[in-house]
Amino acid sequence: MALYTQNLPRWKKEEVEEIRRGIEEHSLVGVVDMYGIPASQIQQIRRNLRGTARVKMARNTLIEHALNELGGSVAALNDHAEGQSALIFTNENPFKLFKLLEKTKTKMAAKPGETAPEDIVIPKGPTSFKPGPIVGELQQVGIPAVIEGGKVKIRETKTVVKKGEVINKKVAGALIKLGVKPMDVGLILQAAYYRETIFTPDLLVIDEDAYANNIALAAQQAFNLSVNAAIPTKFTIAAIIGRAVREARNVGVDAAIYEKDIVDLIIGRAQREMLVVALAAQDHGFELDEATLKAASAATAAAPAPAAPAAAGEKPEEEEEEEEKKEEDEESGLAGLGALFG
Repeated sequence: MALYTQNLPRWKKEEVEEIRRGIEEHSLVGVVDMYGIPASQIQQIRRNLRGTARVKMARNTLIEHALNELGGSVAALNDHAEGQSALIFTNENPFKLFKLLEKTKTKMAAKPGETAPEDIVIPKGPTSFKPGPIVGELQQVGIPAVIEGGKVKIRETKTVVKKGEVINKKVAGALIKLGVKPMDVGLILQAAYYRETIFTPDLLVIDEDAYANNIALAAQQAFNLSVNAAIPTKFTIAAIIGRAVREARNVGVDAAIYEKDIVDLIIGRAQREMLVVALAAQDHGFELDEATLKAASAATAAAPAPAAPAAAGEKPEEEEEEEEKKEEDEESGLAGLGALFG
């Protein structure tokens, strides 16, 4: 037996050996705080964790002996074994274990001397209490209670204890009478040892929705970067080629290059410009013939409203939709051109 346990009674040596085996046989060992958990709830937690994790209750001194015998980086768990500690063994990763333990917590009434985990807020509204001493008891702890309609009513929402403050005896009694249970009771993971690394709760609290949204945003930004920088990948090559086609078509239209795939767009653009000139002439007293007037009116009605400036990181797909609409508008103008020139 190692130096740390050679002078221990036999039953303690057996406890230390059991802890060592638990650590060696599992990929993760955690230190949990069991302070204030009723025995009945501990049994329920054990049942809920069955098949996933095993809780080993032991004295902190025996936990320390076992960790020191193993040595190495796992011995750093000794820094987190304080108060009424226990060990938890599992093959899950620390993030899953933390989430699992959070689900085992239940709400319980506050005891005098406990610290509020969050702001304790009493909402305004009626209660089930009849007029009596309860009114004075609530008022003594700062809860604005009044009698209304033969019942005790809380006149306005009130924060009676702020996060981190100690709950005194009178407040605890008032909360019990109101049925307010502010305390989260369950196994609290103090630290977890996994793959030679110590994970503390601040590293394990993850907003999964925000994390997923960040991944989606990163993927979209990477997609846009690939398209805008013309870096072809199997996911972006279609968008890159599509953008190149649109840009080539626009150059052809702007430079009036009469190529079979864009000549209709060039004519459509010329027709629109002609109609603009015609309408300007009408404003100066020039009379338009019926066909020109009809074509100008149709083009004006079909013209889209000015678009707002594109936001940074706008999707290439949105640009494509705008371009396709532009092409449709240009092609629709050909009918008016035919009517004007017969």
